[in-house]
Amino acid sequence: MNSTQDWLERLVAHPTVSSDTNLPLIEEIETALVEAGAICERFYDMTGQKAALLARLGPDAPGGLMLSGHVDVVPVEGQDWTVLPFSLTHKDGRLYGRGTTDMKGFVASAVALAQTIDIKSLAAPLWIAISYDEEIGCVGVRPMLEEIAGRDILPDLIVVGEPTSMQLGLGHKGKMAFHVKARGIPRHSAEAPLALNALHIATDFISGLRKLQDEIEARGLREPGYSVPYATVHVGKLSGGTAVNLVPDQAELLMECRMMAADDPLALAEQIRKAAAVAVAPHRERFKEASIDIEITGNYPGHSIDGSHPVVQAFATCLPKGARECRVSFGTEAGLFAQALDVPVVICGPGSMDQGHRPDEFIEETQLALCNTVLSEAVIRFCASRRPLASHVPKQMHGKI
Repeated sequence: MNSTQDWLERLVAHPTVSSDTNLPLIEEIETALVEAGAICERFYDMTGQKAALLARLGPDAPGGLMLSGHVDVVPVEGQDWTVLPFSLTHKDGRLYGRGTTDMKGFVASAVALAQTIDIKSLAAPLWIAISYDEEIGCVGVRPMLEEIAGRDILPDLIVVGEPTSMQLGLGHKGKMAFHVKARGIPRHSAEAPLALNALHIATDFISGLRKLQDEIEARGLREPGYSVPYATVHVGKLSGGTAVNLVPDQAELLMECRMMAADDPLALAEQIRKAAAVAVAPHRERFKEASIDIEITGNYPGHSIDGSHPVVQAFATCLPKGARECRVSFGTEAGLFAQALDVPVVICGPGSMDQGHRPDEFIEETQLALCNTVLSEAVIRFCASRRPLASHVPKQMHGKI
């Protein structure tokens, strides 16, 4: 049996960036959970080099609690670390290492908790769901979610342990990512007015996106609690051209939208396509080949839940006095869980995203201790009670797990 800090040290030691396998880490967690009495199942990616893990402690029944976390981390290349990123460093009440906050701290707490549970005391199941490739668009959780939904696994509550400083997270924004290609007509720069510069078309499109952002800010849907309480349209990269004396015939840009849970992503995508059409229209008569092609390369839904929901209120009793409600602007898997299972989902985990993704990432020891307390209370509240919080009638048995 290992403490939460012991587990965090073990998890950080696995450099589980998305370009590498996570199987040694999954093996280590799965072995410990099986020894604790859990029934586990893996869900592999197409390469067989990564896997998500679903574990159940307690009865195969509806209700209970699901703790969800990802174990992939962002790269450390190009960052100025003063400690070894894949080795846990203790200093002044802080634990340094890649993934300590985002979000191996929560996973460590969940695994350590599972090792202490008397399974016979559980009247409802405790589920632990661990995913991969969250950092590149919430990719790895989706095959596992399809299986969970197909088996009617319906916990009373899902806690996605992204860092909220153990505040009660009630929502996050959704995201759409786009790859955009602008096509013009090449020519020597001495005769540039006779050509069509693809970079010019691209920048005209960007100008249209800025107008769209202004319209969203003025008249778009708003949801209080966010630092920016409306949808955002952002261009992160623009490239094109090969030499200063050549008019470029191609340009590419990468962009994204972050939306409120209530926003219609298809409607927003259509507004972006209209901005592209406006940028190209003045040139089509002279240059029939002029175009802007837009491809959606990734997306995940936003999430929002009412803080007055009875199940959310039940979880709030497990939090320390004075815990606040919040919403996080960064993406999480909460929206996907809520969409797939239609059960209450909250976001609550140790640490702050102010430390995530940065050099010398750290988590406070006090945050880990608080997470341990909250999760222990939540298991008592949702799994040890003989009276279920929700009435779930499964359509079929859960099957493999």
